[in-house]
Amino acid sequence: MTQILQSPEPIVYQGQFGDFTITKSDRLGVIIYRTGLMIAALSFTLGSVLVLWQGENPTVIQALTPLIGCFCLALGVSLATIHIYMASLHRILQLFWLIGAITTVILAINSSEPLALTVYNNPVTIFGVGFTFAALTGIYFKEAFCFNRLETKLLTPLVPFLLLSHLVGFLSIEMKEFLLGIWAFLFIIFAIRKAFQAIPPDIGDKSVFEYLHQQKNQEKAAHS
Repeated sequence: MTQILQSPEPIVYQGQFGDFTITKSDRLGVIIYRTGLMIAALSFTLGSVLVLWQGENPTVIQALTPLIGCFCLALGVSLATIHIYMASLHRILQLFWLIGAITTVILAINSSEPLALTVYNNPVTIFGVGFTFAALTGIYFKEAFCFNRLETKLLTPLVPFLLLSHLVGFLSIEMKEFLLGIWAFLFIIFAIRKAFQAIPPDIGDKSVFEYLHQQKNQEKAAHS
């Protein structure tokens, strides 16, 4: 872990707006981001396997609630540590996660049936909990755009399509289960591949972050 967090000598990278170095804190942030993704992927995949295998078992349905909670928390950690150049987009994804998380907690507390069953039997709840998956789709899109990953290219349209199909009801149960299995498979593949990716590309060009920060400060100064 120590070797991952710090390189033998600071490497100077040439950015678009100047040189920069990657710190131990930068590396730790990437590790936390990827750890959150891995936990979220494992929670989601395990939950999906349980649903597809023993979806009518009451004990399994009850077990989905803590898995959903673990998924939401891990995704929130990843969204707190992800590197995105556009601060406004980063904040929007975090806001989406917050709306989805709050809705999930409210449903879990107020519903008389298990959380997963509540969402399944009441498609309108997608308007709330769906924000969590909108935030996740934002991560998929970012990874597809920045790293040209095949699995995230497929996941970016798949997730909203599956959620919309549940909301409107235009797919058979068998097709929904098939797409859920594909989602879980691609998600875990993405998380595993992400774990072995070099750290610096996930940090990005720090000179761009600094430039955007300076531009924002100049705009504030101009309006003050």
